[in-house]
Amino acid sequence: MIITTPAPEGASGSVAAMYEGDLAADGFVHSYTAAMAVNPEAHDAFVALVRTVVPSIGVRIYEAATLGAARVIGSSHCLIAHGRKSMKAGVVDEAGLRAFAADDDSAFTVAEQAVIRYAERLSTSPREMTDADTAELREHGFTDRQIVDITLAAGLRNHFSRSLLALAVPLDDDPLIAPELAAALRHRVEGDAE
Repeated sequence: MIITTPAPEGASGSVAAMYEGDLAADGFVHSYTAAMAVNPEAHDAFVALVRTVVPSIGVRIYEAATLGAARVIGSSHCLIAHGRKSMKAGVVDEAGLRAFAADDDSAFTVAEQAVIRYAERLSTSPREMTDADTAELREHGFTDRQIVDITLAAGLRNHFSRSLLALAVPLDDDPLIAPELAAALRHRVEGDAE
């Protein structure tokens, strides 16, 4: 990592709350949490924005947008973290996530697959997007508010994933996801980099 992060020992205020949140939820402090703890106010603002988009689209669509963006960006951190969160929320099972790592989105609903494609397009060529890019979302019944929130969800993942990559945040060995699945998700990213 190219920055020095706040040590868990002696952490106070917002930083301590961030670390305690990870410990309570996952049993360890994620390296990406430590990186964001350098500016806890920005982290809090990020979390607050996430909380404004999820209610209109729901967890399934939020995770589809997040995973789609993370996969095309090449963020192992976010693929693994949100892969785990998606399995926990019942969005996709381990087999479906392995398939997703191999560019097979069939474990997701047809509407979720459209969201994944939209998030990928937003993450690779946003200047080229037109109304045609939202047409498929509209065909699946998404409202203007939901399209905005899907866009924000993918944009938020771009912000977070790209920040972690730029800061060279190390990837944790996440004990809460099967090592073989984590390896498949990492291979998706590392394979693209070769």
